[in-house]
Amino acid sequence: MSNRVFVPELTAPPSLPGGAPFHLSGVALGTNWSANGFGANINAADLNRLIEETLQGIVHEMSQWEPASHISRFNTLPPGGRAELPAAFCEVLSCALEIAKESEGAFDPSIGALVDLWGFGPHPIEQPPTDQQIAKALSESGWRKLSLEANRLAQPGGLQLDFAGIAKGYAVDCVARALQEHGVSSCLVEIGGELRGSGVKADGQPWWVEIERQSDAQTQPIVAALYNLSIATSGDYQRGAWVGDQRISHTIDPRTGRPLISAVSAVTVLHPECMRADAYATALMNMGVKTGLAFADSIGLAAMFTSRGANGSEQDFSAAFLRQLDEA
Repeated sequence: MSNRVFVPELTAPPSLPGGAPFHLSGVALGTNWSANGFGANINAADLNRLIEETLQGIVHEMSQWEPASHISRFNTLPPGGRAELPAAFCEVLSCALEIAKESEGAFDPSIGALVDLWGFGPHPIEQPPTDQQIAKALSESGWRKLSLEANRLAQPGGLQLDFAGIAKGYAVDCVARALQEHGVSSCLVEIGGELRGSGVKADGQPWWVEIERQSDAQTQPIVAALYNLSIATSGDYQRGAWVGDQRISHTIDPRTGRPLISAVSAVTVLHPECMRADAYATALMNMGVKTGLAFADSIGLAAMFTSRGANGSEQDFSAAFLRQLDEA
């Protein structure tokens, strides 16, 4: 089966990178990371330390698994309490609230209490939550209750922030920027399946990546050229959890407070910013194919939906995705 290729529209021919290649990898944010690239006068050990420090800074601010993180401290504030937040945190929250408004709540960073109820937070569960518990968490959630003023955020009472749908993409962006600021002219950064490519390789080829597919998918493989482009996938076919004897999706629908039940098994988004690709993929997953495609087309977003059909996997593409898709 031949590949199809996604090639972004270029406004100018790419420049070949200078310097020596490097290959780095490690563990952070509860997953694996890797960085490959080229740069002049660079030291691999220094770059590795730079990446680890960058990622640790994000964990310190945005991990709800860290009791002393900024997000954990906000989540435990009493009603009316106010937190002064660092610039990176504000950048992520501002983007999250923007996409929450744009998607009419299909993406919502305020559903941490619901995520915890279903066992996808720091504390595992043995039984599904009750209807009363879900209703209470829903009543305390909601992005409209949040108002970021400069670097200050008020706790409306019981609201739990959760950046799981955006922080990993933001981390990819941060690592890519940090590398470029330290003399890396071209790189591919991956954190837990979210990727961002900058520039091209020494032979002029872009950073090619295959779009994630189900292991039993009969759909045609698609490879994407990540030339100054990011890719993120939200899906329920690899991730999930068993609660009692029931397997549930890790995607919580902010509108119902329950794990998503949908024919859509995955959504892939390509965008210059990995942070936005990450959040948009989650929003589209919750919207479903019809509403999601209409939304993607309304903002010119390149998106691909993979759904469970009667005869196997089916794919649907936004107009922006199709415009950049060709046969190999």
